[in-house]
Amino acid sequence: MRSMYPEIEPYDAGLLDVGDGQSLYWETCGNPHGKPVVFLHGGPGGGSSADHRRLFDPARYRIVLFDQRGCGRSTPHASAPESDLSSNTSWHLVADIEKLREHLSIDTWQVFGGSWGSSLALAYAETHPERVRELVLRGIFTLRQTELDWFYEGGAAAVFPDLWEEFLAPVPADQRGNLIQAYSRLLNDPNPAIHGPAAIAWSRWESSTITLRPRADVIARFTEPDYAVAFARIENHYFVHGGWWEDGQLIRDAGRLANIPTVIVQGRYDMCTPPMTAWALAQAMPHAELRMIPDAGHAFDEPGILDALLETTDRFAS
Repeated sequence: MRSMYPEIEPYDAGLLDVGDGQSLYWETCGNPHGKPVVFLHGGPGGGSSADHRRLFDPARYRIVLFDQRGCGRSTPHASAPESDLSSNTSWHLVADIEKLREHLSIDTWQVFGGSWGSSLALAYAETHPERVRELVLRGIFTLRQTELDWFYEGGAAAVFPDLWEEFLAPVPADQRGNLIQAYSRLLNDPNPAIHGPAAIAWSRWESSTITLRPRADVIARFTEPDYAVAFARIENHYFVHGGWWEDGQLIRDAGRLANIPTVIVQGRYDMCTPPMTAWALAQAMPHAELRMIPDAGHAFDEPGILDALLETTDRFAS
């Protein structure tokens, strides 16, 4: 298994006012004259981390990271009691990416997205294909109803019945017919005694299932209270609205990307975003290279997945 590139610090960073009272934290690392790449984090609501910088050769890439609306170091943070998510939608984020590209005076860039980041990468590329040099997509997720039902309405419970019981616990028994809607009510309740435990249960379910083997460090990060509230509120908000696109739209419109070199990296045992979606996307993008990793789950630093991602970014750096 390859190691990530060494730790690196940003050479520039700031807050970008994107309107609606929102300011996005952004940073650039690596070679200021290198090939531009933008990293789109998961969730939605997961935020970027220092390890995300390490997926790219810093001698050859100008690495751009940012925290999407409401999470990470962007403001206002969705954990705040007065947080309003009405201006936090997929299309606001697509527009934010363009504003950031223009702010940094970048003409075209590689777009790298994993999990929810793959959804956002597809939405951005299908809207602005002329700005995308390559696509690197991992753990494919497109918010189709079948995907949401699998992970949040009981499909994955067949594999994790014990963890599923913990996920169900905050939801009254008579409200379990539609868990995404039930959690929406809990997470938007102003009482911290209600939305706090619900957020931790939501975040614990995801963090306990995204790696092939449970990782205490991942679970601890996801269940830190402020992180959990923002993460769960933003994710649930997006899922209630189906991403603000038609069911199956991202795969349906993937033909617009036929001229963009694309690599899809997918863990065979990904329980969060199972391979059915990566397979469907690859069928809609016959020019894309699908890398099915036989012994990996969902997380980007799983053995095999990390190897494939680093090999791809190295290859595209030329």
